[in-house]
Amino acid sequence: MSTIQSDTPEQSSQQTTYTFDNSDSRDEEMRDKLDAWVEDLVDLTNEAQASEQFQQWLDVQSKFHDYSARNTLLIKLQCPEATRVAGYNTWQNDFDRYVQKGEDAIWIWAPIITKKCPECGNSPSYHENTDCEYDETDPEQWRRGLVGFRPTSVFDISQTDGEPLPELETEAHGNPDGLVEDLLDATDEIGVDARIVAPEEWKHGSARGVCERRSVTTTNPMVEAVDRDNRAALASTLIHEFAHADLHFDVEDEAERSKREVEAEAVAYVVSRHFGLDPDNSAFYLAAWDGDAPETLRDRLDRISSTAADLIDAVEGDS
Repeated sequence: MSTIQSDTPEQSSQQTTYTFDNSDSRDEEMRDKLDAWVEDLVDLTNEAQASEQFQQWLDVQSKFHDYSARNTLLIKLQCPEATRVAGYNTWQNDFDRYVQKGEDAIWIWAPIITKKCPECGNSPSYHENTDCEYDETDPEQWRRGLVGFRPTSVFDISQTDGEPLPELETEAHGNPDGLVEDLLDATDEIGVDARIVAPEEWKHGSARGVCERRSVTTTNPMVEAVDRDNRAALASTLIHEFAHADLHFDVEDEAERSKREVEAEAVAYVVSRHFGLDPDNSAFYLAAWDGDAPETLRDRLDRISSTAADLIDAVEGDS
């Protein structure tokens, strides 16, 4: 089984910025090259989905439950920085991790699934104390279903110690050579406001970048990215969020937003590659976001390529 291997920063820094000749054929040459890079990303994403590393990551993710909006709110109210939560025994038995001594539990509602009366919906023990007269079938024959909720405790991964969980490396590498500054200088041309936020001031959890509307009176989307030592990764994050601001900002449909996320990362891949960075691990990002990522990329090739070309033109015009 194949596994994508990441270049080291030292290897990646040997890459150079790709240049297009200033000629009548520049637009066609640029589009052909960007389309070819998207096809390269399609191949990498297919390989990522088949890799042992990705399958191990999927196996771990499958053991975490999806929580209702109510429980998600409860988790965030009690532990705002929570990223992955599970029960005490689940951490121990499924992940070989142990809750640290003295940690406070995060309380959520757990569903109670048991046999329930077809008429009143109560469990057999509660049914005996109700006015329901249903007796067509014996309680032993009743189907199982939701009869209520009970408080249960979970803990965030930050409250545990033990074996590390497999991670998907999705950061770009290489020599950004002032690209972060060039991107920030091009915000007027792109039509966004942007700022780099210190890690201690970051309020968006594990996200590395966000694109939001700052206020009802601000026409430009506001892009924020958390500062980090890896300037190549920071540049790729800015490009990703700039792509969202340009194309996807007002999309409300969740299924479509997932596909637009794929588009934005594809734009980040081709623009980063144009400027000499190594963003190959975008393939893992896309594989995790959308199981149909290769098809999504091909179907939306024109928009990905044109957006990448616009961002490249904006940056090179100001650099």
